[in-house]
Amino acid sequence: MKNNKSIIDKLTALWALNESGLGGFLHVFNSPFTGLIVGGIAVLLISLIAFYAENKWKSILKALVIVLIIKMAVSPYSPFTAYISVSFQAVFGAFLFSNFSWKGITLIVLGMITFLQSALQKLLKLTIIYGTDFWEAINIYGTWIQEKINFITQTSATSVLITIYLLVYGIGGLLAGIFIKSMIGIISEKEETSFSLVASVFTSEEKKTKKGLKSKVIWIWLITVAIIVLAFTFFGGTLFGWQKAIYIIARSFLFLMLWYLVLGPFALKLIRKYLAKKESKYQDDIANAMDLFPYFRQIISFTWKETKYLKGYTRFKYFIANSISNCIHFKIPSE
Repeated sequence: MKNNKSIIDKLTALWALNESGLGGFLHVFNSPFTGLIVGGIAVLLISLIAFYAENKWKSILKALVIVLIIKMAVSPYSPFTAYISVSFQAVFGAFLFSNFSWKGITLIVLGMITFLQSALQKLLKLTIIYGTDFWEAINIYGTWIQEKINFITQTSATSVLITIYLLVYGIGGLLAGIFIKSMIGIISEKEETSFSLVASVFTSEEKKTKKGLKSKVIWIWLITVAIIVLAFTFFGGTLFGWQKAIYIIARSFLFLMLWYLVLGPFALKLIRKYLAKKESKYQDDIANAMDLFPYFRQIISFTWKETKYLKGYTRFKYFIANSISNCIHFKIPSE
């Protein structure tokens, strides 16, 4: 049980490193599906905590609080929606593993539901900020394209895109569940590994990331508004007028400002207030987890080089499995 506690503590630290975004190990893939990978890794780590824990509900929720507190400290620029996604993954995972046996179907359900929740959250956010005009603009583009190619029957472009989008996330969640099952099999069978490591300096890029995040939000808003306005201007026929253009720009801008300057900070303040109350209770756990970050970064870098002889999916599979196994079994020099 003592050994399992050490493993759970290290899994919690890995989860916190994954959520804080400062580990950087996922960026080696330079993939447009980084969000899916980050979510998949989080679900994998939650599943592993449940695998090693006796009291699955208590262990996962404790790990969740520690992860959120570290995320709050290391990545204060994260929007409150990120906290919602992480919390949903953990609570739903704790519910499943506390009430159902360890079988592939449980992992598949966890992967699919958490991935779909992430997708629906993004769609809801788009609708709140841009309104129905966003979906109407997509339908106008779709109608224009169908007319150009003499499509037999007109289909709602919005319905097609949303269905494809949800299918991608749903299938991604299903594959993630299957992948997690195979990962747990590999990780649980690996023996303890010994490393000789010296903790490197862990530097935060908070200011740089925060600046980049703001710039990204502005560019996404400008591009999205341009797409909507152009759709009505060139393909909307008599539906469009300058009053509607001004309305679209003003509405999206006001909702964006309300979202990021009022609602988001207010919700984030409530979350931080709650986490601040819990911080003293888990102070030692938090400190121990953050002390592991430099070692984990070295282990992950070492494992990436160690798997260089493998290619494609096989390398990804064993890189993830070996990284987690090496991280949870290594011994700190002082131990």
